[in-house]
Amino acid sequence: MHEMALCQSIIEIIEDEARRRSLSQVRSVCLEIGTLSHVAPEAIKFCFAVVAARTIAESAALKIVELPGEAWCMSCSKSVKIPRRGERCPCCGSYQLQVTAGEQMRVKELEFY
Repeated sequence: MHEMALCQSIIEIIEDEARRRSLSQVRSVCLEIGTLSHVAPEAIKFCFAVVAARTIAESAALKIVELPGEAWCMSCSKSVKIPRRGERCPCCGSYQLQVTAGEQMRVKELEFY
């Protein structure tokens, strides 16, 4: 489960930022996760709770914002939203799509006490 390793990295980001600002407790963490990122939001929620135990993020609320997948259709030259990889262009039906968004995962916002 790669979500556990991702959550460990998130905790490291939080701890680094807290050290930089001389803060000791995190109130909330907001993550952006693209629908094409191969990251399961429910697994992230579970893993974050496990990894955050006994850290400065132990009582932090976790908010996940899911970002839609987007692609550029090489056939009709339009930017389109796609729910998952391997989909056809909703405009022309072509499979010649170049993913342009929705693969990312990032810590968008941290709120400290």
